[in-house]
Amino acid sequence: MDAPISVDRLRFLLFSVKEKLWVKPLTLCLLSIAAVFASKLADGTALAQHLPKVDQSSVETLLSIMASSMLVIATFSAGTMVNAYASASRSSTPRSVSLIISDDASQNALSTFVGAFIFSVVALTASINNFFEDAGIFLLFCLTCLVFVIVILTFIRWVDSVARLGRVGSTVQKVEDAAMRAINHRLSTPRLGGKQQPNSVKEQGGDPSKYQTLTTDSIGYVQMVDMAKVQAWAEERDTQVHIAMLPGQFCTPDKPLCYIESFKPKNSEDDSSSKASDKSSLLSAFQIGSERSFEADPRYGLVVLSEIASRALSPSVNDPGTAISILGSYARLFIQWAHKEKCDDIGDIKYGKVTVPDMSTADMFDDAFTGLARDGASMIEVSIRIQKTLDAIAQTSNDDICKAATKHAKEAYERSMKALIHDGDKEMLSAVVNSLNNKRS
Repeated sequence: MDAPISVDRLRFLLFSVKEKLWVKPLTLCLLSIAAVFASKLADGTALAQHLPKVDQSSVETLLSIMASSMLVIATFSAGTMVNAYASASRSSTPRSVSLIISDDASQNALSTFVGAFIFSVVALTASINNFFEDAGIFLLFCLTCLVFVIVILTFIRWVDSVARLGRVGSTVQKVEDAAMRAINHRLSTPRLGGKQQPNSVKEQGGDPSKYQTLTTDSIGYVQMVDMAKVQAWAEERDTQVHIAMLPGQFCTPDKPLCYIESFKPKNSEDDSSSKASDKSSLLSAFQIGSERSFEADPRYGLVVLSEIASRALSPSVNDPGTAISILGSYARLFIQWAHKEKCDDIGDIKYGKVTVPDMSTADMFDDAFTGLARDGASMIEVSIRIQKTLDAIAQTSNDDICKAATKHAKEAYERSMKALIHDGDKEMLSAVVNSLNNKRS
């Protein structure tokens, strides 16, 4: 029996739906149509005798104004959003477009304008054909006034955000927020809720006498692992499953998704075909796609920030200020990640039949600082900021983070000393590094 939908899968599905631009407009369209026909319910009730009478022509005039204006505004808002997506792809990185598409203010504005247009068209058509009596006309008038208020408030809020939509600073903030959410989620559920994976699993994983492997013909990124489904599968077969591929890692047919200890098939016959069938049911717990997901992969946000910084440091853009801003984002993200050891100690093990490897802190630093240190090595202001940022991160109590930060600070310093041309810049950078080392010691 398959496990019911888990919180992690539900969270992944909700995030996927949020990235679809058509979901909210369709929902508002259906609600608008339902609201029009809900006004008809007032006709023929006792309430109709106590409601004031509203001239039908006045309601039709309001609906005509709304119908003619909302389509124009909806078209304009859609065009503005498309321009913002193109601007984000050019000025930052195409990987950030999914976050801009899921922007609540823009989606709500477009949905409201389209919903108001559908409401006005359906209500006007029904009114002209005398679908409503006096009570229905009054309720329709009230709904029309309410829709006008909602449209005005939405437009004011949208104008405030549309100026920033697609801009580099806004995009950086959205990516940082997405990375912070992923980090906080990983901290709240250390190792995805599974047990600590012993080092012997990776060392002996290739030994068929100890572990069976689960592979897939799909080629792409692991977007999510449904831990509840893996746990249910392992409990039914009284075995232990060792996850090998975390969300964000690239899988190919030669790389195992997980290692499985000896288990009894769900069917009574213990043969290879039944075991293969059982493995295929376990495979459905791994969501694999062509792109990485911000929601379940903390490293993806770091990679996207690094891409934005590298583009900002390119000769064609020459914007070291954006790279410096991203270094501030890295400081906040890694200092938050430094709470990992404390969270590991107090984290509850929800899935005792599943072990999960720790996410590599060294890989996270490689994702964040390697490209930035390379592309900013020839700029003294970026080189100094890298050293100060890594020094601030190294002050945390997490030994892995301190070691990785120190390593990247040394490598960034070596890169800068080779790339900097002016002797004064080299002396300035050396003075900063010496000062930070003396303060640390």
